Amino acid sequence: MNTTASTSTSTDWNAFDNASFRATLREFFEEHFPSEWRYPQRRLRWSEIGPWYLRLSEKGWVAPSWPTQYGGMGLSPEKLIIFIEEQERWGVARAPDMGITMVGPLLINHGNDAQRAYYLPKIISGEHIWCQGYSEPNSGSDLASLRTEAVVDGNDFIVNGQKTWTTLAQDATHFFLLVRTDKSAKKQEGISFLLVDMNTPGITVRPIRNIAGSEDFCEVFLENVRVPRTSIVGELNKGWTIAKALLGFERIFLGSPKQSQYALARVQEAAQRLGLFEDTGFVDRYTKLALDVSDLGALYGRFIDQVKRGETLGPDVSMLKLFATETYSRLADLLVDVMGSSGGTPGSTALPGGKTDALTTFYNARPATIYGGSNEVQRNILASSVLKLPS
Repeated sequence: MNTTASTSTSTDWNAFDNASFRATLREFFEEHFPSEWRYPQRRLRWSEIGPWYLRLSEKGWVAPSWPTQYGGMGLSPEKLIIFIEEQERWGVARAPDMGITMVGPLLINHGNDAQRAYYLPKIISGEHIWCQGYSEPNSGSDLASLRTEAVVDGNDFIVNGQKTWTTLAQDATHFFLLVRTDKSAKKQEGISFLLVDMNTPGITVRPIRNIAGSEDFCEVFLENVRVPRTSIVGELNKGWTIAKALLGFERIFLGSPKQSQYALARVQEAAQRLGLFEDTGFVDRYTKLALDVSDLGALYGRFIDQVKRGETLGPDVSMLKLFATETYSRLADLLVDVMGSSGGTPGSTALPGGKTDALTTFYNARPATIYGGSNEVQRNILASSVLKLPS
């Protein structure tokens, strides 16, 4: 484990009172986070946000939820929520963090000792940057229908297939993916979970340019990619259980109030500049959404508590993803309405006292209800698994 991370674990952050802990975080974020990256309109690339990741790693703050024995801060649920709140309050941009939020917790709970010893320190240090290989061209929300195949060949798997909508794969050094290892089994069976080095021969990454001009997502092609069998997490053909655990973590992250808080702040800012708080119709609409954002924060905190207690996330986590993405979409719509005839103009529009970019927020909100499992699928999960309604 790198020495900088292990040194930081000597601080018992949970012994701090909440006010002191919050003040410590706030001082650091305000002093050290680059002002040009606050509240970014797009996902930042590793070349841009990587130095901040490394700064957090050196300070021992890059993995706030991990146990201290693995280089994390070991924060209690209450302290973790404060950490997230202070990042979001200051508009701290999200780094490529799937290693922190998904692979790390996965290996801590489901990996073996050798995998934890090898991968976790490299995630903490920023040596390994991870991307997710779940969705395929014909297997998005119906993930269990995936067709990427891994065939056992001695001490290796030979992997062939295609993944798509892979976030920032062009910056990743490693790739965690679901593969079919038994084609004769039912859809949810015969799937395994692999950890793959992106430098392995046979992997091709092709960025996808979106309507806003960004290349946040990629296609990844795998042609006769040789992966050691030691790279499997859990048992052969039992990857679906692990995948569901990670989907829970993903929906926790997608349920963060950060996007909605940011959009609400932009609506408030633009409305103040345009004098719209004198309009009772606007105030009614704004207030309802402000209350939704507050409720979203409370719901998010409840699921964060559950994760930190080590409890398995149930299907009810789907309501967090639903609430977060649909609140964000409504705020994006309101921001476009606030800007009037300028709402559909690309880039920033000058207003009294500053500028506002409504269209980028609107673009970002469109796919939010689709990725991480479409909201239609999430409603079906809640209906069948939580409410026990007949199918």
